[in-house]
Amino acid sequence: MLELPKPKLADISGFTINCPDLEASLEFYRKLGFTELFRGDFPFKLVEITDGQIQIMLRQSPTLYFALTYYPKNIDFIAEWMESVGVEFWEKTNAETDYLKRFITTTPEGLNLSLVMYVDAFSQPPGPTMLTMPQSDYFDPEKYVNKTIGLFGEVAIPSVDLETSLLYWQALGFKTLSRFESPYPWAIISDGLNTVGLHQTDAFNYPAITYFAVDMRKRIEALKEDGITPLIEKDDGNVTLLTAEGQHINLYTLGM
Repeated sequence: MLELPKPKLADISGFTINCPDLEASLEFYRKLGFTELFRGDFPFKLVEITDGQIQIMLRQSPTLYFALTYYPKNIDFIAEWMESVGVEFWEKTNAETDYLKRFITTTPEGLNLSLVMYVDAFSQPPGPTMLTMPQSDYFDPEKYVNKTIGLFGEVAIPSVDLETSLLYWQALGFKTLSRFESPYPWAIISDGLNTVGLHQTDAFNYPAITYFAVDMRKRIEALKEDGITPLIEKDDGNVTLLTAEGQHINLYTLGM
């Protein structure tokens, strides 16, 4: 297994997604193998869900929003450190007047990256993901934590310039795990907690949560039978799900 760095931003992380219809989104993700962790009504309606590999904070809001979120216990220290390495936050929320202290920035690729004050309800899913399991287990579906859509691989984001992207993420503690030049420049990076795929291409213009499975074709057929739509068909039987919140979820066959 690869030697992974120690996360610098926090030990707990997840994705934040706004939902125009919270309950409809929750039902959709349940069909993808997620379960509810907890819910709340303040400062907005929210549901925290997990598939055992990643966690997603679903928030009731008509405004489309997706972020990679960290929950540091020492949020002020981390925010100050990020600013010292050149990060500029476009939102800073003071916990004295708001429910949670929050800092939000945008990466060179246009991805929202947020710090949210840690609360006791948050914990990191135990996994394993593709990042933390032996590669020999990739081809044993019995080892997959999510029995519906398989192994979390990366959040894929398009990059205008791979070198610029790598310098930015490296400053935040990410390490390049692999790098390729075909079919375009791209790299897989990680801070030991999250895995990000940086893709210098105009083939897509959105962040995509990406799963892999050796038997993904069979899983896709099962999703179709369960009424999961829309499915954007891609080459070799792979698909991209488009959720009601505007989120893209790639489902790819391992080995393709």
